[in-house]
Amino acid sequence: MNAPDAVTDSPVPFVAEHIRRFEETAGQPRPGISDLLLTTRGRRSGQLRRTALAYVADGDAYVLTASNRGADRHPAWYLNLAADPAVTLQVGAETFPATARRATPAEAERLWPVVVAAMPSYAGYREATAREIPLVLVTRTG
Repeated sequence: MNAPDAVTDSPVPFVAEHIRRFEETAGQPRPGISDLLLTTRGRRSGQLRRTALAYVADGDAYVLTASNRGADRHPAWYLNLAADPAVTLQVGAETFPATARRATPAEAERLWPVVVAAMPSYAGYREATAREIPLVLVTRTG
């Protein structure tokens, strides 16, 4: 069993590979795409869970898309931060505490075109599912 503060990387193979590439490239695994590492606390396990995600910037906020590649359920990281919005971000070589919140409907309406312009695949993910794909704004704390 992991110690309470040990971080467990995503068990999903392509996400684990993305995390590995992020670490090997000092936070630049995909040229032209802004990536970060997000660490949340598991809502059931209490364990720290890390995943790699693309983001777009909106002022001082990092905008994350809970697309789950168009699946009909929210990704685990989204459910975790909905239960506990205190998260840790790693952007490039910098790691810092942050707070996450779901975008308001007005923010989401404004930000969806920005997100799709940065990652066109999100348009297809949105069409593939009946659920509303949440956008999450994460801001540095402290």
